Amino acid sequence: MSAFGRRSGAGMAGQRPSFGVARPMKGGGTTPPGPMPVEGGEQFPPLEALPMDEEMSFEPAAGDAMSRLHERMSSATENASSRNEGFEASIHRIKEQVLPRLLERVDPEAAATLSKDELAEEFRPIIGEVLAELKINLNRREQFALEKVLVDELLGLGPLEELLNDALVTDIMVNGPDQTFIEKKGKLQLAQIQFRDEEHLFQIAQRIVNKVGRRIDQTTPLADARLSDGSRVNVIIPPLSLKGTAISIRKFSEKPITLDMMKNFGSMSDKMATVLKIAGASRMNIVVSGGTGSGKTTMLNAMSKLIDPGERVITIEDAAELRLQQPHWLPLETRPPNLEGQGAITIRDLVINALRMRPDRIILGEIRGAECFDLLAAMNTGHDGSMATLHSNSPRECLARMENMVMMSDIKVPKEAISRQIADSVDLIVQVKRLRDGSRRTTNITEVIGMEGDVIVTQELFKFEYLDETADGKIIGEYRCMGLRPYTLEKAKQFGFDKPYLEACL
Repeated sequence: MSAFGRRSGAGMAGQRPSFGVARPMKGGGTTPPGPMPVEGGEQFPPLEALPMDEEMSFEPAAGDAMSRLHERMSSATENASSRNEGFEASIHRIKEQVLPRLLERVDPEAAATLSKDELAEEFRPIIGEVLAELKINLNRREQFALEKVLVDELLGLGPLEELLNDALVTDIMVNGPDQTFIEKKGKLQLAQIQFRDEEHLFQIAQRIVNKVGRRIDQTTPLADARLSDGSRVNVIIPPLSLKGTAISIRKFSEKPITLDMMKNFGSMSDKMATVLKIAGASRMNIVVSGGTGSGKTTMLNAMSKLIDPGERVITIEDAAELRLQQPHWLPLETRPPNLEGQGAITIRDLVINALRMRPDRIILGEIRGAECFDLLAAMNTGHDGSMATLHSNSPRECLARMENMVMMSDIKVPKEAISRQIADSVDLIVQVKRLRDGSRRTTNITEVIGMEGDVIVTQELFKFEYLDETADGKIIGEYRCMGLRPYTLEKAKQFGFDKPYLEACL
Protein backbone atom coordinates (compact mmCIF):
# COMPACT_ATOMS: atom_id res chain seq x y z
CA MET A 1 0.00 0.00 0.00
CA SER A 2 1.47 3.36 -0.98
CA ALA A 3 1.32 6.49 1.15
CA PHE A 4 -1.67 7.83 -0.85
CA GLY A 5 -3.82 4.69 -0.32
CA ARG A 6 -3.20 3.12 -3.75
CA ARG A 7 -2.37 -0.59 -3.78
CA SER A 8 0.80 -1.24 -5.71
CA GLY A 9 0.88 -4.08 -8.18
CA ALA A 10 1.12 -4.86 -11.85
CA GLY A 11 -2.61 -5.56 -12.20
CA MET A 12 -3.57 -1.95 -11.35
CA ALA A 13 -0.67 -0.24 -13.05
CA GLY A 14 -1.72 2.51 -15.39
CA GLN A 15 -5.41 1.99 -14.57
CA ARG A 16 -7.67 4.30 -12.62
CA PRO A 17 -10.31 2.54 -10.53
CA SER A 18 -13.87 3.13 -11.77
CA PHE A 19 -16.43 4.41 -9.30
CA GLY A 20 -19.57 2.31 -8.84
CA VAL A 21 -18.37 -0.76 -10.71
CA ALA A 22 -17.60 -3.00 -7.73
CA ARG A 23 -20.09 -5.80 -7.09
CA PRO A 24 -22.14 -4.95 -3.99
CA MET A 25 -21.91 -7.16 -0.94
CA LYS A 26 -24.61 -9.79 -0.43
CA GLY A 27 -25.01 -10.95 3.13
CA GLY A 28 -21.82 -12.47 4.49
CA GLY A 29 -20.77 -14.20 1.27
CA THR A 30 -17.41 -13.75 -0.42
CA THR A 31 -16.81 -12.14 -3.76
CA PRO A 32 -16.43 -14.80 -6.49
CA PRO A 33 -13.14 -14.85 -8.32
CA GLY A 34 -12.91 -13.52 -11.81
CA PRO A 35 -12.73 -10.19 -13.54
CA MET A 36 -14.72 -7.32 -12.02
CA PRO A 37 -17.82 -6.44 -14.05
CA VAL A 38 -17.85 -3.03 -15.61
CA GLU A 39 -21.63 -2.69 -16.11
CA GLY A 40 -22.56 -2.60 -12.40
CA GLY A 41 -23.76 -5.14 -9.84
CA GLU A 42 -26.83 -7.34 -9.93
CA GLN A 43 -28.62 -5.37 -7.23
CA PHE A 44 -27.76 -1.98 -8.72
CA PRO A 45 -28.07 -2.04 -12.52
CA PRO A 46 -26.62 0.90 -14.46
CA LEU A 47 -28.79 4.02 -14.60
CA GLU A 48 -29.28 3.62 -18.35
CA ALA A 49 -31.06 0.33 -17.74
CA LEU A 50 -33.70 1.87 -15.47
CA PRO A 51 -37.02 2.38 -17.26
CA MET A 52 -37.80 6.10 -17.16
CA ASP A 53 -41.41 6.60 -18.14
CA GLU A 54 -42.86 10.05 -18.56
CA GLU A 55 -44.75 9.60 -15.31
CA MET A 56 -41.51 8.90 -13.41
CA SER A 57 -39.69 11.99 -14.67
CA PHE A 58 -38.86 14.43 -11.92
CA GLU A 59 -38.08 17.33 -14.28
CA PRO A 60 -40.93 19.86 -14.12
CA ALA A 61 -42.57 20.69 -17.40
CA ALA A 62 -42.10 24.16 -18.85
CA GLY A 63 -44.74 26.58 -17.57
CA ASP A 64 -45.77 24.07 -14.90
CA ALA A 65 -46.46 25.24 -11.34
CA MET A 66 -43.53 23.16 -10.06
CA SER A 67 -41.14 24.71 -12.59
CA ARG A 68 -42.10 28.14 -11.30
CA LEU A 69 -41.39 26.90 -7.78
CA HIS A 70 -37.91 25.70 -8.83
CA GLU A 71 -37.18 29.05 -10.48
CA ARG A 72 -38.28 30.86 -7.33
CA MET A 73 -35.94 28.79 -5.16
CA SER A 74 -32.96 29.36 -7.44
CA SER A 75 -33.52 33.09 -7.90
CA ALA A 76 -34.49 34.06 -4.34
CA THR A 77 -30.91 34.54 -3.15
CA GLU A 78 -29.83 36.44 -6.25
CA ASN A 79 -32.76 38.86 -6.06
CA ALA A 80 -32.23 39.58 -2.39
CA SER A 81 -28.56 40.46 -2.89
CA SER A 82 -28.75 42.41 -6.16
CA ARG A 83 -27.49 45.99 -5.86
CA ASN A 84 -27.37 48.95 -8.19
CA GLU A 85 -23.93 49.84 -9.46
CA GLY A 86 -24.95 52.15 -12.31
CA PHE A 87 -25.40 55.88 -12.79
CA GLU A 88 -27.40 56.46 -9.57
CA ALA A 89 -24.81 54.66 -7.44
CA SER A 90 -21.98 56.83 -8.79
CA ILE A 91 -24.01 60.01 -8.12
CA HIS A 92 -24.64 58.89 -4.54
CA ARG A 93 -20.91 58.24 -4.03
CA ILE A 94 -20.09 61.77 -5.24
CA LYS A 95 -22.85 63.15 -2.97
CA GLU A 96 -21.12 61.64 0.07
CA GLN A 97 -17.98 63.64 -0.75
CA VAL A 98 -19.75 66.91 -1.63
CA LEU A 99 -22.37 67.07 1.17
CA PRO A 100 -20.03 67.71 4.18
CA ARG A 101 -18.26 70.59 2.37
CA LEU A 102 -21.57 71.99 1.16
CA LEU A 103 -22.99 72.08 4.70
CA GLU A 104 -19.97 74.13 5.85
CA ARG A 105 -20.93 76.90 3.40
CA VAL A 106 -24.73 76.90 3.87
CA ASP A 107 -26.83 78.37 6.67
CA PRO A 108 -29.38 75.59 7.49
CA GLU A 109 -31.98 78.05 8.83
CA ALA A 110 -31.85 80.18 5.70
CA ALA A 111 -31.98 77.08 3.49
CA ALA A 112 -35.10 75.84 5.29
CA THR A 113 -37.01 78.97 4.25
CA LEU A 114 -36.41 78.39 0.52
CA SER A 115 -38.34 76.15 -1.83
CA LYS A 116 -36.62 73.26 -3.58
CA ASP A 117 -36.26 75.17 -6.85
CA GLU A 118 -34.85 78.26 -5.12
CA LEU A 119 -32.45 76.12 -3.11
CA ALA A 120 -31.22 74.38 -6.27
CA GLU A 121 -30.48 77.81 -7.85
CA GLU A 122 -28.54 78.90 -4.76
CA PHE A 123 -26.63 75.62 -4.62
CA ARG A 124 -25.52 75.53 -8.25
CA PRO A 125 -22.45 77.86 -7.99
CA ILE A 126 -21.50 76.45 -4.54
CA ILE A 127 -21.63 72.86 -5.83
CA GLY A 128 -19.40 73.93 -8.74
CA GLU A 129 -16.82 75.32 -6.29
CA VAL A 130 -16.85 72.15 -4.17
CA LEU A 131 -16.47 69.92 -7.25
CA ALA A 132 -13.51 72.04 -8.40
CA GLU A 133 -11.89 71.63 -4.96
CA LEU A 134 -12.40 67.87 -5.09
CA LYS A 135 -11.16 67.80 -8.73
CA ILE A 136 -14.33 66.02 -9.89
CA ASN A 137 -15.54 66.71 -13.43
CA LEU A 138 -19.22 66.12 -14.18
CA ASN A 139 -21.24 66.56 -17.34
CA ARG A 140 -24.51 68.52 -17.37
CA ARG A 141 -26.73 65.49 -16.72
CA GLU A 142 -24.61 64.33 -13.77
CA GLN A 143 -24.55 67.83 -12.27
CA PHE A 144 -28.36 68.15 -12.42
CA ALA A 145 -28.72 64.69 -10.82
CA LEU A 146 -26.28 65.68 -8.07
CA GLU A 147 -28.16 68.92 -7.37
CA LYS A 148 -31.45 67.02 -7.06
CA VAL A 149 -29.97 64.43 -4.69
CA LEU A 150 -28.44 67.15 -2.47
CA VAL A 151 -31.68 69.17 -2.31
CA ASP A 152 -33.66 66.01 -1.48
CA GLU A 153 -31.15 65.28 1.27
CA LEU A 154 -31.47 68.71 2.88
CA LEU A 155 -35.17 69.53 2.41
CA GLY A 156 -36.84 66.27 1.43
CA LEU A 157 -36.69 62.63 2.48
CA GLY A 158 -33.34 61.73 0.90
CA PRO A 159 -33.34 58.58 -1.25
CA LEU A 160 -37.10 58.14 -0.64
CA GLU A 161 -37.91 61.22 -2.76
CA GLU A 162 -37.10 59.33 -5.95
CA LEU A 163 -39.61 56.60 -5.06
CA LEU A 164 -42.27 59.03 -3.84
CA ASN A 165 -42.15 60.87 -7.19
CA ASP A 166 -42.64 57.63 -9.16
CA ALA A 167 -46.37 57.39 -9.92
CA LEU A 168 -46.16 53.61 -10.52
CA VAL A 169 -44.90 52.89 -6.98
CA THR A 170 -47.79 52.19 -4.58
CA ASP A 171 -45.91 50.88 -1.51
CA ILE A 172 -42.42 51.56 -0.14
CA MET A 173 -40.97 49.20 2.48
CA VAL A 174 -37.59 50.15 4.00
CA ASN A 175 -36.02 47.23 5.90
CA GLY A 176 -32.97 48.93 7.38
CA PRO A 177 -30.44 51.14 5.55
CA ASP A 178 -29.34 48.51 2.99
CA GLN A 179 -32.63 47.06 1.72
CA THR A 180 -35.73 48.76 0.31
CA PHE A 181 -38.60 47.03 -1.48
CA ILE A 182 -41.32 48.68 -3.55
CA GLU A 183 -44.63 47.52 -4.98
CA LYS A 184 -45.35 48.19 -8.65
CA LYS A 185 -48.51 46.92 -10.34
CA GLY A 186 -49.20 44.67 -7.36
CA LYS A 187 -45.75 42.99 -7.41
CA LEU A 188 -42.89 43.47 -4.94
CA GLN A 189 -39.41 44.22 -6.23
CA LEU A 190 -36.10 45.42 -4.81
CA ALA A 191 -35.53 49.19 -5.16
CA GLN A 192 -32.14 50.44 -6.28
CA ILE A 193 -31.65 52.91 -3.43
CA GLN A 194 -29.75 52.74 -0.19
CA PHE A 195 -29.11 54.95 2.80
CA ARG A 196 -25.73 56.06 4.10
CA ASP A 197 -26.10 54.23 7.39
CA GLU A 198 -28.61 53.59 10.19
CA GLU A 199 -28.22 57.14 11.53
CA HIS A 200 -29.10 58.61 8.13
CA LEU A 201 -32.25 56.47 7.90
CA PHE A 202 -33.27 57.32 11.47
CA GLN A 203 -32.96 61.07 10.76
CA ILE A 204 -35.33 60.73 7.78
CA ALA A 205 -37.80 58.74 9.92
CA GLN A 206 -37.71 61.51 12.55
CA ARG A 207 -38.27 64.14 9.85
CA ILE A 208 -41.44 62.33 8.69
CA VAL A 209 -42.84 61.81 12.18
CA ASN A 210 -42.04 65.29 13.54
CA LYS A 211 -44.01 66.96 10.74
CA VAL A 212 -47.28 65.58 12.13
CA GLY A 213 -46.47 66.35 15.77
CA ARG A 214 -45.48 62.82 16.78
CA ARG A 215 -42.19 61.39 17.96
CA ILE A 216 -40.02 58.36 17.50
CA ASP A 217 -37.32 57.48 20.05
CA GLN A 218 -36.30 54.77 22.52
CA THR A 219 -39.33 55.44 24.73
CA THR A 220 -41.73 55.41 21.74
CA PRO A 221 -40.13 53.03 19.25
CA LEU A 222 -43.10 52.88 16.86
CA ALA A 223 -45.32 55.55 15.34
CA ASP A 224 -47.99 56.16 12.70
CA ALA A 225 -47.70 59.30 10.60
CA ARG A 226 -48.60 60.68 7.17
CA LEU A 227 -46.88 62.64 4.44
CA SER A 228 -48.04 65.97 3.06
CA ASP A 229 -49.87 64.22 0.18
CA GLY A 230 -51.82 62.00 2.62
CA SER A 231 -49.69 58.86 2.19
CA ARG A 232 -49.75 56.66 5.30
CA VAL A 233 -46.45 55.99 7.10
CA ASN A 234 -45.52 53.50 9.82
CA VAL A 235 -42.12 53.69 11.50
CA ILE A 236 -40.56 51.16 13.88
CA ILE A 237 -36.99 51.42 15.19
CA PRO A 238 -34.53 49.21 17.12
CA PRO A 239 -34.63 47.40 19.48
CA LEU A 240 -38.06 46.31 18.15
CA SER A 241 -36.77 46.15 14.56
CA LEU A 242 -33.70 43.94 14.39
CA LYS A 243 -32.47 45.04 10.94
CA GLY A 244 -32.52 48.75 11.73
CA THR A 245 -35.16 51.44 11.29
CA ALA A 246 -38.11 50.16 9.23
CA ILE A 247 -40.37 52.56 7.32
CA SER A 248 -43.56 51.43 5.54
CA ILE A 249 -45.24 53.95 3.23
CA ARG A 250 -48.63 53.34 1.60
CA LYS A 251 -48.76 55.88 -1.22
CA PHE A 252 -51.97 57.49 -2.39
CA SER A 253 -52.82 58.12 -5.99
CA GLU A 254 -52.69 61.78 -6.99
CA LYS A 255 -55.83 61.24 -9.03
CA PRO A 256 -58.72 60.05 -6.83
CA ILE A 257 -59.99 56.61 -7.85
CA THR A 258 -63.73 56.36 -8.53
CA LEU A 259 -66.06 53.37 -8.81
CA ASP A 260 -66.15 53.85 -12.60
CA MET A 261 -62.35 53.65 -12.70
CA MET A 262 -62.45 50.45 -10.62
CA LYS A 263 -64.99 49.02 -13.07
CA ASN A 264 -62.68 49.86 -16.00
CA PHE A 265 -59.71 48.30 -14.18
CA GLY A 266 -61.68 45.05 -13.88
CA SER A 267 -62.01 45.31 -10.07
CA MET A 268 -65.80 44.91 -10.31
CA SER A 269 -68.55 44.45 -12.86
CA ASP A 270 -70.83 47.16 -14.24
CA LYS A 271 -73.79 45.95 -12.14
CA MET A 272 -71.66 45.86 -8.96
CA ALA A 273 -70.56 49.47 -9.55
CA THR A 274 -74.21 50.52 -9.99
CA VAL A 275 -75.24 48.79 -6.74
CA LEU A 276 -72.39 50.43 -4.77
CA LYS A 277 -73.22 53.87 -6.19
CA ILE A 278 -76.86 53.50 -5.17
CA ALA A 279 -75.85 52.12 -1.74
CA GLY A 280 -73.63 55.16 -1.11
CA ALA A 281 -76.28 57.64 -2.24
CA SER A 282 -79.16 55.87 -0.41
CA ARG A 283 -77.48 56.17 3.02
CA MET A 284 -76.99 52.45 3.57
CA ASN A 285 -74.69 51.44 6.43
CA ILE A 286 -71.68 49.79 4.78
CA VAL A 287 -68.70 47.83 6.14
CA VAL A 288 -65.75 47.36 3.74
CA SER A 289 -63.96 44.15 4.66
CA GLY A 290 -60.61 42.84 3.41
CA GLY A 291 -57.00 41.99 4.16
CA THR A 292 -53.97 44.27 4.41
CA GLY A 293 -53.33 46.16 1.18
CA SER A 294 -56.51 44.88 -0.47
CA GLY A 295 -57.88 48.37 -1.19
CA LYS A 296 -60.33 48.97 1.69
CA THR A 297 -59.51 52.67 2.09
CA THR A 298 -59.55 53.20 -1.69
CA MET A 299 -63.03 51.63 -1.81
CA LEU A 300 -64.22 53.83 1.06
CA ASN A 301 -62.88 56.95 -0.70
CA ALA A 302 -64.57 55.94 -3.95
CA MET A 303 -67.93 55.29 -2.28
CA SER A 304 -67.78 58.53 -0.31
CA LYS A 305 -68.02 60.49 -3.57
CA LEU A 306 -71.70 59.50 -3.77
CA ILE A 307 -72.54 61.30 -0.50
CA ASP A 308 -74.89 64.27 -0.88
CA PRO A 309 -72.91 67.57 -0.69
CA GLY A 310 -75.45 68.89 1.81
CA GLU A 311 -74.58 66.26 4.44
CA ARG A 312 -72.14 66.83 7.30
CA VAL A 313 -69.54 64.03 7.31
CA ILE A 314 -67.06 63.33 10.11
CA THR A 315 -64.18 60.91 9.51
CA ILE A 316 -62.25 59.33 12.40
CA GLU A 317 -58.87 57.63 11.89
CA ASP A 318 -55.60 56.78 13.63
CA ALA A 319 -53.60 58.44 10.84
CA ALA A 320 -55.76 60.54 8.51
CA GLU A 321 -55.86 58.82 5.10
CA LEU A 322 -59.37 59.43 3.77
CA ARG A 323 -59.65 62.16 1.15
CA LEU A 324 -63.33 63.06 0.82
CA GLN A 325 -64.47 65.52 -1.86
CA GLN A 326 -67.50 66.79 0.07
CA PRO A 327 -67.59 70.49 1.08
CA HIS A 328 -68.87 69.72 4.61
CA TRP A 329 -66.24 67.24 5.78
CA LEU A 330 -64.44 67.30 9.12
CA PRO A 331 -61.52 64.85 9.64
CA LEU A 332 -60.56 63.82 13.18
CA GLU A 333 -57.36 62.00 14.21
CA THR A 334 -56.39 60.12 17.36
CA ARG A 335 -53.52 61.19 19.63
CA PRO A 336 -50.92 58.88 21.21
CA PRO A 337 -49.98 59.20 24.91
CA ASN A 338 -47.23 61.60 26.02
CA LEU A 339 -43.94 60.63 27.71
CA GLU A 340 -45.75 60.02 31.01
CA GLY A 341 -48.22 57.70 29.28
CA GLN A 342 -51.10 60.16 29.61
CA GLY A 343 -53.21 62.27 27.30
CA ALA A 344 -54.05 59.57 24.74
CA ILE A 345 -57.22 60.12 22.70
CA THR A 346 -58.54 56.86 21.23
CA ILE A 347 -60.90 56.22 18.30
CA ARG A 348 -63.64 55.40 20.79
CA ASP A 349 -63.23 58.79 22.48
CA LEU A 350 -63.56 60.48 19.10
CA VAL A 351 -66.63 58.44 18.10
CA ILE A 352 -68.39 59.37 21.36
CA ASN A 353 -67.43 63.02 20.85
CA ALA A 354 -68.49 62.98 17.17
CA LEU A 355 -72.04 62.05 18.20
CA ARG A 356 -72.25 65.50 19.88
CA MET A 357 -71.10 67.30 16.71
CA ARG A 358 -74.35 66.86 14.74
CA PRO A 359 -72.97 64.57 12.04
CA ASP A 360 -75.15 63.15 9.25
CA ARG A 361 -72.65 60.35 8.64
CA ILE A 362 -69.69 59.00 10.61
CA ILE A 363 -66.94 57.26 8.65
CA LEU A 364 -64.41 55.19 10.59
CA GLY A 365 -61.01 54.53 9.03
CA GLU A 366 -60.82 51.12 10.67
CA ILE A 367 -62.67 49.24 13.42
CA ARG A 368 -60.22 47.62 15.82
CA GLY A 369 -61.90 47.32 19.21
CA ALA A 370 -64.53 48.74 21.55
CA GLU A 371 -65.39 51.58 19.16
CA CYS A 372 -67.34 48.98 17.15
CA PHE A 373 -70.20 49.13 19.68
CA ASP A 374 -70.38 52.94 19.51
CA LEU A 375 -70.39 52.91 15.70
CA LEU A 376 -73.22 50.35 15.67
CA ALA A 377 -75.15 52.55 18.08
CA ALA A 378 -74.57 55.56 15.79
CA MET A 379 -75.77 53.60 12.73
CA ASN A 380 -78.95 52.73 14.60
CA THR A 381 -79.72 56.17 16.02
CA GLY A 382 -80.12 58.55 13.09
CA HIS A 383 -76.69 58.41 11.44
CA ASP A 384 -77.67 56.29 8.44
CA GLY A 385 -75.04 56.02 5.73
CA SER A 386 -72.15 55.53 8.14
CA MET A 387 -69.23 53.48 6.84
CA ALA A 388 -66.17 51.69 8.19
CA THR A 389 -63.41 49.28 7.19
CA LEU A 390 -62.45 46.08 8.97
CA HIS A 391 -59.78 43.39 8.54
CA SER A 392 -61.30 40.01 7.64
CA ASN A 393 -61.23 37.40 4.87
CA SER A 394 -64.95 36.93 4.21
CA PRO A 395 -68.31 38.61 4.96
CA ARG A 396 -69.21 35.89 7.50
CA GLU A 397 -65.88 36.35 9.27
CA CYS A 398 -66.45 40.12 9.24
CA LEU A 399 -69.65 39.70 11.28
CA ALA A 400 -67.92 37.30 13.70
CA ARG A 401 -65.08 39.79 14.21
CA MET A 402 -67.53 42.59 14.97
CA GLU A 403 -69.20 40.39 17.59
CA ASN A 404 -65.82 39.52 19.13
CA MET A 405 -64.69 43.16 19.26
CA VAL A 406 -67.78 44.21 21.19
CA MET A 407 -67.48 41.22 23.55
CA MET A 408 -63.78 41.95 24.20
CA SER A 409 -64.57 45.47 25.38
CA ASP A 410 -65.78 46.41 28.85
CA ILE A 411 -69.42 46.49 27.64
CA LYS A 412 -71.34 43.68 29.34
CA VAL A 413 -73.95 42.75 26.75
CA PRO A 414 -75.19 39.20 25.92
CA LYS A 415 -73.96 37.78 22.62
CA GLU A 416 -77.50 37.54 21.25
CA ALA A 417 -78.04 41.26 21.86
CA ILE A 418 -74.75 42.10 20.12
CA SER A 419 -75.68 39.95 17.10
CA ARG A 420 -79.09 41.59 16.89
CA GLN A 421 -77.49 45.06 17.10
CA ILE A 422 -75.18 44.18 14.18
CA ALA A 423 -78.05 42.72 12.13
CA ASP A 424 -80.16 45.84 12.71
CA SER A 425 -77.32 48.28 11.97
CA VAL A 426 -75.28 46.96 9.03
CA ASP A 427 -76.90 46.86 5.57
CA LEU A 428 -74.08 45.81 3.23
CA ILE A 429 -70.68 44.13 3.53
CA VAL A 430 -68.32 44.81 0.61
CA GLN A 431 -65.48 42.23 0.53
CA VAL A 432 -62.31 43.29 -1.29
CA LYS A 433 -59.29 41.09 -1.89
CA ARG A 434 -55.82 41.30 -3.39
CA LEU A 435 -55.31 38.18 -5.50
CA ARG A 436 -51.96 36.48 -5.96
CA ASP A 437 -51.38 38.12 -9.36
CA GLY A 438 -51.42 41.52 -7.62
CA SER A 439 -54.88 42.55 -8.85
CA ARG A 440 -57.45 43.89 -6.40
CA ARG A 441 -61.00 42.64 -6.84
CA THR A 442 -64.36 43.15 -5.16
CA THR A 443 -65.09 39.49 -4.43
CA ASN A 444 -68.45 39.76 -2.58
CA ILE A 445 -71.30 42.18 -2.02
CA THR A 446 -73.39 40.71 0.80
CA GLU A 447 -76.58 41.94 2.44
CA VAL A 448 -77.23 41.55 6.17
CA ILE A 449 -80.91 40.53 6.36
CA GLY A 450 -81.62 40.00 10.05
CA MET A 451 -81.67 37.29 12.71
CA GLU A 452 -82.82 33.69 12.62
CA GLY A 453 -82.59 32.34 16.15
CA ASP A 454 -79.18 33.47 17.40
CA VAL A 455 -77.55 33.50 13.93
CA ILE A 456 -77.15 36.56 11.67
CA VAL A 457 -78.68 35.81 8.26
CA THR A 458 -77.04 37.17 5.11
CA GLN A 459 -77.60 36.85 1.37
CA GLU A 460 -75.03 37.27 -1.38
CA LEU A 461 -75.91 39.70 -4.18
CA PHE A 462 -72.67 39.37 -6.16
CA LYS A 463 -69.68 37.02 -6.09
CA PHE A 464 -66.36 36.75 -7.93
CA GLU A 465 -65.60 33.20 -9.11
CA TYR A 466 -62.10 32.06 -10.09
CA LEU A 467 -62.04 30.36 -13.50
CA ASP A 468 -58.50 30.00 -14.82
CA GLU A 469 -55.03 31.50 -14.98
CA THR A 470 -53.09 32.72 -18.01
CA ALA A 471 -49.54 31.64 -18.87
CA ASP A 472 -48.12 34.83 -17.33
CA GLY A 473 -49.98 34.23 -14.03
CA LYS A 474 -52.91 36.62 -14.51
CA ILE A 475 -56.09 35.35 -12.87
CA ILE A 476 -59.24 35.07 -14.99
CA GLY A 477 -62.57 35.13 -13.18
CA GLU A 478 -66.23 35.98 -13.51
CA TYR A 479 -68.42 38.37 -11.52
CA ARG A 480 -71.64 36.48 -10.90
CA CYS A 481 -74.93 38.16 -10.10
CA MET A 482 -76.94 35.84 -7.85
CA GLY A 483 -80.29 37.15 -9.16
CA LEU A 484 -81.82 37.73 -5.71
CA ARG A 485 -84.26 40.47 -4.76
CA PRO A 486 -82.40 42.77 -2.32
CA TYR A 487 -83.79 43.32 1.17
CA THR A 488 -82.34 46.87 1.16
CA LEU A 489 -84.65 47.81 -1.74
CA GLU A 490 -86.86 49.81 0.64
CA LYS A 491 -83.96 52.15 1.51
CA ALA A 492 -83.17 52.67 -2.17
CA LYS A 493 -86.86 53.39 -2.83
CA GLN A 494 -86.83 56.27 -0.31
CA PHE A 495 -84.26 58.02 -2.54
CA GLY A 496 -85.89 57.05 -5.84
CA PHE A 497 -83.32 54.41 -6.83
CA ASP A 498 -85.53 51.32 -6.47
CA LYS A 499 -85.86 50.52 -10.20
CA PRO A 500 -82.16 50.73 -11.20
CA TYR A 501 -81.20 48.97 -7.93
CA LEU A 502 -83.55 46.05 -8.63
CA GLU A 503 -82.44 45.82 -12.28
CA ALA A 504 -78.75 45.69 -11.24
CA CYS A 505 -79.37 42.90 -8.70
CA LEU A 506 -81.54 40.68 -10.94
